[in-house]
Amino acid sequence: MHRVRAVAFALLAFCATMLAVTSTAVARAYGGEGWWGETSDKTITDAMYVVIVLFPTLIVLFSVIQWRLDKRKHAKLAAEKRRAANLDWRGGW
Repeated sequence: MHRVRAVAFALLAFCATMLAVTSTAVARAYGGEGWWGETSDKTITDAMYVVIVLFPTLIVLFSVIQWRLDKRKHAKLAAEKRRAANLDWRGGW
């Protein structure tokens, strides 16, 4: 367990160092522009609309998946209960 903590700490330190060092290098190389290039208010607004739509969509999608899995689980448990109650499946003489 100690080794896992050491590796996690080393990875965290490495990522923090890379984020601190590369931000200035990227800003110098591209004149302060990000990966998208020059942005306007409309670009930022459209991107945030996408974010606003994306999160509720993901929540609904994952909720439907969880609902279906729970439905399968409960059906399986009910079938097992019915089999256990049926005298033909108990076995023995």
